[in-house]
Amino acid sequence: MLPKILLPAGLLLALAATPAAAQAPVPASITDNKARGLYEKAQLLYRRDRQPQQALLVWNQLTEKYPDYGEPYLRKASLLLTLGDQPKALEAYKTGLSKLPVEASHATDYLVLGQLASRVGDYATVRQAYTSYLSLNPTDKKQVANAKIQLQNCDFAAEAMAHPTGAAPTRLPAPLNQYRAQYFPVLTANNRSLVFTLRRNAEQPGRENEDLLISSVDSTGKFGAPKSISPEINSKENEGAATISGDGKTLVFTACDRQGGVGNCDLYLSHLRGSKWSPPRNLGILVNSKQWDGQPSLSADGRTLYFSSNRGGGLGGYDLYVTNIGPDGTWTAPRNLGAPVNTPFDEEAPFIHASGTTLYFASNGLPGLGSSDIFRTELSDKGEWSAPRNLGYPMNTFAREASLFISSDNRRAYYTRTEPPQPGDAPGLPAPIMLYGSEVPASARARETSTYAQGRVFDALTKKPIEAMVQLFDLNSNALTQQVYSDIETGEYTAVLNEGRAYAMYAAAPGYLLKSLNFDYSNRQKFDPLTLDIYLDPAKSGRSAVLNNLFFDSNQAVLKPRSRTELDRLVEFLRQDASLRVEVAGHTDNVGTPAANLSLSQRRAQAVFDYLAKHGVPATRLRAKGYGETKPLAANDTEAHRAQNRRIELRIL
Repeated sequence: MLPKILLPAGLLLALAATPAAAQAPVPASITDNKARGLYEKAQLLYRRDRQPQQALLVWNQLTEKYPDYGEPYLRKASLLLTLGDQPKALEAYKTGLSKLPVEASHATDYLVLGQLASRVGDYATVRQAYTSYLSLNPTDKKQVANAKIQLQNCDFAAEAMAHPTGAAPTRLPAPLNQYRAQYFPVLTANNRSLVFTLRRNAEQPGRENEDLLISSVDSTGKFGAPKSISPEINSKENEGAATISGDGKTLVFTACDRQGGVGNCDLYLSHLRGSKWSPPRNLGILVNSKQWDGQPSLSADGRTLYFSSNRGGGLGGYDLYVTNIGPDGTWTAPRNLGAPVNTPFDEEAPFIHASGTTLYFASNGLPGLGSSDIFRTELSDKGEWSAPRNLGYPMNTFAREASLFISSDNRRAYYTRTEPPQPGDAPGLPAPIMLYGSEVPASARARETSTYAQGRVFDALTKKPIEAMVQLFDLNSNALTQQVYSDIETGEYTAVLNEGRAYAMYAAAPGYLLKSLNFDYSNRQKFDPLTLDIYLDPAKSGRSAVLNNLFFDSNQAVLKPRSRTELDRLVEFLRQDASLRVEVAGHTDNVGTPAANLSLSQRRAQAVFDYLAKHGVPATRLRAKGYGETKPLAANDTEAHRAQNRRIELRIL
């Protein structure tokens, strides 16, 4: 199960196993009788007597005494690989193949040599191995395609390393990275909580166990000691490759071979209520398949989910898919992202930036520096993904990079790097998997930078926290860009805002007046996080709310197109409670004559009245009234105060 959560990095062991696993005749090229005897003895020790270490001693004896024979080096290399000693296996393959002609019988050995060399960044050997393989005119179309990509990688690596794009990433400091294997880091939108997967007992095959840990920023501004995310989430089974919504309240993770699962690895969902996570729920047969589904990435509002799967009908081994929460609250059937994102090879570890317009993922089917590189692609206004672009060196290296996460403010990157075996590592010990971090170079940043609004929602009278729906709409497109809920116990919410956008924000709860807020980041020089508590007024007679997203030209009463977002929310609000009767109240500042201001306020109120009535709200439930400049909210002494006084209010009758 464990290799399924963190996708396997190739078929190296399977490719290498055949020569060492079978009792093969001694090659005719070995003419010395003593050498032939040692060859047969080594094979018998391995196959018949099940003594691989003794067999290795004999292979060593044979290559030392008869160094001109190439075949014994290859058999020794295959055994070393089976024992988990990749560095020595690489050297043995290089030596053995250098002593032999390029022949079809060694095609598999060239593939293994190329794969081993790519894992340590030996691009010269990679080029030699795959060039030799292709010269044999092999018929395995997938391996041929892979060999051609690896040769492209050699060219790409030379160019990328000659033109680095930023500072080299570094291991995250203690108390993180205290284990042999940890991976898939994800952050909440406020950058204060880091969730990642821990593989316990990674050095003891058969005893590993994966859990989800969380590390929170302490008073010094550094990540504190990791702890289990929740006993509701972690179990004696394996939980890994998680994603968390921007507000930290929705968690989706991968789990395999669970009772009642759909396939061998499925996606599960849990919600945070107060301080407790709900029992995980399988996303069901519509999202999960009978195959492998994992490595999820949630949009900031938790309503769009990207993941990797090897289900049927895809373009390659593992493809990227996306699903959304539909109007009825259920997840839609996943859609394959298609080309140019997916290739005939493997795409994994998707990450959608908080802005929602830039997707990062790992692939071994596109030119890069190693076995798996990280790429970025952007979503156009037409819903199409751009051609993926490699993040370059040193964010990508010959090592296996995956599971990138870039903070909402585009400043910090976090990701997983599988490090090569280290000198002194015991044979067979899994390679260390570490969490890395770096500043984000300009070329790797998401197309849009994001920040967040964070606060609590309260009852305006009792001051008690309430659960409310908080929505963000793009005023220019009238599109819902985010929908989150404040916590039922604490009232806390977090909403993500993108630079260059003008937003209408709405907070709504049953029995309360709609709260309307406005954020315009179209031309802001500073783009900092907001702390904003929201107070909702009960929908009772005499209570009122200012409508902050209705727009008129100066001294005019014609609603501008950007007002449609607010008007449609008002229609929806009034439809939800047919018993409400409301007054649309118009107000102005004191610029101009009182009579002109009274007329203007009445005409503006009437314009809103007319829209509501035209869109299904009975006129008998509505009243339009202008108050002119008679009810200011602030002194008319500055332009900011006068803007405050120019308003439309909704008052419950």
